[in-house]
Amino acid sequence: MSDHYLNYLEREHARLEAEIQAEERRPYPAPFLVARLKKLKLAVKDQIAAWTAEESRSRAA
Repeated sequence: MSDHYLNYLEREHARLEAEIQAEERRPYPAPFLVARLKKLKLAVKDQIAAWTAEESRSRAA
């Protein structure tokens, strides 16, 4: 994977965080939507961690 993919993942993580915050600021936030967005954000975070670990291994070799 490339640095472009990592940049995309970081932007997606930030976008999801902004969407979560916007939903939580609403007078009646939808709990199911907030939970879904948080799960998506966690999945993106896991992808970032996996990509970073893979890059570290490939650079060490």
